[in-house]
Amino acid sequence: MGGCFSKPKPVELKIEVVLPEKERGKEELSASGKGSPRAYQGNGTARHFHTEERLPAPHPYPGAQDCVEAAICHVKDLENGQMREVELGWGKVLLVKDNGEFHALGHKCPHYGAPLVKGVLSRGRVRCPWHGACFNIGTGDLEDFPGLDSLHKFQVKIEKEKVYVRASKQALQLQRRTKVMAKCISPSAGHSSSTNVLIVGAGAAGLVCAETLRQEGFSDRIVLCTLDRHLPYDRPKLSKSLDAQPEQLALRPKEFFRAYGIEVLTEAQVVTVDVRNKKVVFKDGFKLEYSKLLLAPGSSPKMLSCKGKEVENVFTIRTPEDANRVVRLARGRNAVVVGAGFLGMEVAAYLTEKAHSVSVVELEETPFRRFLGERVGRALMKMFENNRVKFYMQTEVSELRAQEGKLKEVVLKSSKVVRADVCVVGIGAVPATGFLRQSSINLDSRGFIPVNKMMQTNVPGVFAAGDAVTFPLAWRNNRKVNIPHWQMAHAQGRVAAQNMLAQEAEISTVPYLWTAMFGRSLRYAGPATCPGSQGKDPELACSRFGQARWGTRDRGQALGAGANLQFPRIPQGRT
Repeated sequence: MGGCFSKPKPVELKIEVVLPEKERGKEELSASGKGSPRAYQGNGTARHFHTEERLPAPHPYPGAQDCVEAAICHVKDLENGQMREVELGWGKVLLVKDNGEFHALGHKCPHYGAPLVKGVLSRGRVRCPWHGACFNIGTGDLEDFPGLDSLHKFQVKIEKEKVYVRASKQALQLQRRTKVMAKCISPSAGHSSSTNVLIVGAGAAGLVCAETLRQEGFSDRIVLCTLDRHLPYDRPKLSKSLDAQPEQLALRPKEFFRAYGIEVLTEAQVVTVDVRNKKVVFKDGFKLEYSKLLLAPGSSPKMLSCKGKEVENVFTIRTPEDANRVVRLARGRNAVVVGAGFLGMEVAAYLTEKAHSVSVVELEETPFRRFLGERVGRALMKMFENNRVKFYMQTEVSELRAQEGKLKEVVLKSSKVVRADVCVVGIGAVPATGFLRQSSINLDSRGFIPVNKMMQTNVPGVFAAGDAVTFPLAWRNNRKVNIPHWQMAHAQGRVAAQNMLAQEAEISTVPYLWTAMFGRSLRYAGPATCPGSQGKDPELACSRFGQARWGTRDRGQALGAGANLQFPRIPQGRT
């Protein structure tokens, strides 16, 4: 990595490439039919750069006065395969010794700030101990999700058997690095009627797709449209931190989108997709042509169908405004949560310190039973009961009663009546794909979009990713599954972008999810549903496929019979 030892000089690149005959016919991404000029890196990866664009230096550090250098240990202080967090001037670095070579990186995961020294080092990569993000120790690059940013890689030298590290003071303080991205060279003039890439949905899949295109050098127009009124935000936090404001949840500031020419259309609902003419129509009548399309619409929450469902103060947690209103109405009052899945239980846990009472209504015998099994479910249920949460199991809501139009009681089919000033409904979701039913894009019987390993739909040039897709999962013999995990949406968004650029990438990441309740975290690796379960306890049926861990962030405890699931090696060039 370039840096303080030698200040890199900018180089003007003008490259002319003659493509092989079979490559000339490949469809390019320009809506006008004229593709961006192609430039090739030394490793052969195709990148779309304008020929007169100056490529930035890989990691341009400031001058020597803005760097810090120090001897941080003796070469024999670390064994192969060891990591150590060490002080360096204005901050800390993660020192790694792997195959006799030392590497120095940022010490915190850019996702939520986990100390990487407590993670796992394997095959030249370090895994975050909290949420499983993976970083290449040779480059600092993010290679598996969640998260958007990479680690800084610092210079290391060995002199007289001492290990010296040199780093930018700014990099030590930031502890995150955004990969080099191309900028748009064909910005739109207002609401232009065509785009090169259109992304429907601005969740994790949509945002990662847009960023990956820019990281790979794509410099034509990208439009990201969303039903939300906000720029892309960290949706999993909505149910874990209901007080969080939109600006606290934002994944990128608005300046980021301006800088890299990623246009975001908020409160924009697509109602029709015409794949024959490569055009979408929005609810307000606006029409937009595209060359490549990513469908990442996510899901819509299921609603109660009982009597009184229209009363006030009954919510699904879909937006920051929903979450904020729930916690405001619940303070010192009675809250009822319908559904004991991840969203419902996270909301219930958060409200215990805010509300006068918290009750949970669930059709199953125990929380999480279908996902984690009876034993784990009962253990979690006991912890909630110790925190003043009242459970009403194996029953449903039959009526919502109001006083002056506002919720006052929840009546159960078991005849129980529960006092309630606010109710949160978390009984599942359905894919938000209704707008595709009149298109020629295939949907399955449940409304999901089937894709192949390259995230391609049945229509050429149309890709799909995120909660609304089913895809072949390698860990289940390529059986089509739907896994609505935040981490999985990231990975699918990247694969879709790579294949828009004809890189022939395939989805191969291990499914991973997490939750946090009462200061403890639960982490699960592996398929969400396991082959061979046939109604049996998932703890036993899934013993060969995954593992759940429960405990504090620092010391997790394995739950159930699951064997430890090894993360696969990621082939070079395929991330």
